[in-house]
Amino acid sequence: MSRRDSRAAAVRGEKLITALDIGSWKVSALIAERGEDGALNVLGTGQRESRGVRRGYVADMSATELAVREAVEQAERIAGVNIEDVWVSFSAGGLASNVASVEVELGGHRIEQEDIDHLLAAGRDSVDPGGRMVLHAQPTLYTLDGLNDVKDPRGMHADKLGVGIHVVAAEPSPVRNLDLCVRSAHLEVKSIVASPFATGMACLSDEERELGIALVELGAGVTNVSLFIGGMLVDLASIPLGAADITDDIASAFGTRRAQAERMKCFYGSATATPRDNHDMIEVAPISAEEGGGEATRITRAQLIGVIRPRLDQIFGEVAKALTELGFSRGRQVVLTGGGAELKGVADYAQGLLGRSVRVGRPRGLTGLPDAHSGPAFATLAGLTRYAASDPIDLRLLPTGRDQTVVKPSGPALIQRLVTAFRTNL
Repeated sequence: MSRRDSRAAAVRGEKLITALDIGSWKVSALIAERGEDGALNVLGTGQRESRGVRRGYVADMSATELAVREAVEQAERIAGVNIEDVWVSFSAGGLASNVASVEVELGGHRIEQEDIDHLLAAGRDSVDPGGRMVLHAQPTLYTLDGLNDVKDPRGMHADKLGVGIHVVAAEPSPVRNLDLCVRSAHLEVKSIVASPFATGMACLSDEERELGIALVELGAGVTNVSLFIGGMLVDLASIPLGAADITDDIASAFGTRRAQAERMKCFYGSATATPRDNHDMIEVAPISAEEGGGEATRITRAQLIGVIRPRLDQIFGEVAKALTELGFSRGRQVVLTGGGAELKGVADYAQGLLGRSVRVGRPRGLTGLPDAHSGPAFATLAGLTRYAASDPIDLRLLPTGRDQTVVKPSGPALIQRLVTAFRTNL
């Protein structure tokens, strides 16, 4: 390769973004390229079954590492490129989100860049995760002598300059295990991103995130319930139940393998019932069928739905409880995403049980996304790509004494004030 070709490859490499979603059911990878106009074009995708992850946690390092390697290699083959670093999602329980406020005295002088530097350094030092590992520490908007919603305070005069630091943290050990697993596959980890943080970027509009909305990610092993207000994630809860529990219930009830149970759920399952379901018949292969033993049985679609509904009732009962504990009043919209959101009729079912407007969230903002990866199960993967392309600012990575540009606003007001108003005025 000539020097000119090497430079061209290096320039293109800087435009490439690789997202890696390691879930309890699948490991998926996506390689995208940023165009000159900022558009994100998907070059290749890859997917493998996840055999080493339980409830979002890495339980088998070697099995997970193998799935990561194979998913990334498949995406590389399709894209025709080799990648070295990835943005990784973290979807296990134990995530926590809050806002830390910091303020410095200025004495009324004109605000310069060094004042911003000093404030952000103070904000970084004020972050106290309480024994957790910080995944995100991002500044929001500024305040001047109590005046909120200031995007760029430079050039103004004030006695006090403040900023809110949005912090998302997780239990340290699961994050370290995830990081080690990816690095063992000879991939550099650019950042580990909280799954609800990324998914919200893919499924929610800017206006929805500003006005207030709940995002429910129905994953295979974990269901995350997140509250967005003021343009960002402000609170969340994790439920150790998911779509894989429905699959296991089907396998157990009808004595079949998980793969067959998953197929039954996807092709014939539903969250709602109709009179016709008593007449539609489904053939079920027993576990012993692969070994030449046992005969296939036939069940009605109504019987299948009868197994699915109790587990759905349990999951969404916990979702309703979590929404109440997060202070999310009735009347606001809920968006369902994740693999479980692909179950037929689940949005109508959830709307009736939760008493709120419910829609299914699908990934947006990427061109060239294959149809097979355009459903709610791949929203986190698309969100990771969009998050990486936004060049997020992380205070942990900004060394003291280095000039820092004024941050881009991620919401219309200080979050604590908005959350209070959001919860009391509904």
